[in-house]
Amino acid sequence: MTHAPEQDWHSVTPEEMTRWGAKGFDGVIGLQYDELTPDRVRAHWTVGPAMHQPFGITHGGVYCSVIESLASLAAGLWLGPKGRVVGVNNNTDFLRAVSEGTLHAEALPIHRGRSQQLWQVSITDEQQRLVARGQVRIQNLTSPPADA
Repeated sequence: MTHAPEQDWHSVTPEEMTRWGAKGFDGVIGLQYDELTPDRVRAHWTVGPAMHQPFGITHGGVYCSVIESLASLAAGLWLGPKGRVVGVNNNTDFLRAVSEGTLHAEALPIHRGRSQQLWQVSITDEQQRLVARGQVRIQNLTSPPADA
């Protein structure tokens, strides 16, 4: 997760996180957060031609990006003021081709430890069919940054 806004982002609302994320890559995708807790993060976005690869289906990088965003945010919320987090591995499986519509993503913890976390993110379509699934390994950084 990049630098947090001036406010305490650990208590940010889904609407505030959507506005903050709109300034970066989440905004390019149109990601809108629906729920933010230390135990689950949910979001949705609408897929269209701007997100397609040459064969007319959603580019896999979109799924990887959403999975990274939700897992990193969830991990940061869980770690709280003890430090910050960085993603160190993202494995994403693409299960169903989608060309348009609203997709929903949900991040849930698999493991949360002292130095690392593992989060699973599921992406479903409007009929609740699994479109993609990924897991992200997160490193907890609890020492002060070098520039502090």
